[in-house]
Amino acid sequence: MTKRGSSSIKQAWITALQTPQTRSQILTGSIIVAVLLSALPLFFNHIQKRKGVVLNDWVLANIPAHDVSVIIFAIIWGMALLILVRAMYNPLIYINYVWALIFISLARITTISLIPLDPPAGLVNLVDPLTGVFYGNVLITRDLFFSGHTATLVLIFLCLEKRSDKILGFFATVVVMVLLLIQHIHYTIDVLAAPVFVYLIFLATQYFIKRNQAL
Repeated sequence: MTKRGSSSIKQAWITALQTPQTRSQILTGSIIVAVLLSALPLFFNHIQKRKGVVLNDWVLANIPAHDVSVIIFAIIWGMALLILVRAMYNPLIYINYVWALIFISLARITTISLIPLDPPAGLVNLVDPLTGVFYGNVLITRDLFFSGHTATLVLIFLCLEKRSDKILGFFATVVVMVLLLIQHIHYTIDVLAAPVFVYLIFLATQYFIKRNQAL
């Protein structure tokens, strides 16, 4: 990173933190995310022990299962790095992402709790050492409706601002949605429902953030 780039980042965050509403959104959102992430392993371990139903998924039944874990996580972590870099220069991107992530996480906890599903037939285990810590380093296969991997990429796509970033985010999301089905990690409904949930939550979050900043 150049000296000029470092100076731009520093100035952007100094300016953001000088506004009480923005400072509160950054600090409060960061704390809530930290609490949620620390509690998720307990939740995932709980739902992994329960029984659910197996859905009759026509799409999965016609797709041979293959291990594409490396490609999935290369895309996810590549896009995560991109949003991190963009957020470093623009605190508003960080605020949008963090608060939407909070409500998406709460929505997933709710839907997963209310809709107990067993893993799809032919599931090929998806193992990622980086995100394994959020699952308590235990293989979790029942966090199904709706897809967290898809939700992550949709949220990144929505938070990115540059046109080229948006295009990249869109294609990354579509590719991962397909790959999740190829690996039989999720039912088709899990993957298709994620963009709908995330988009609605993102719109609500935007309203919440703008209203708070106007006070």
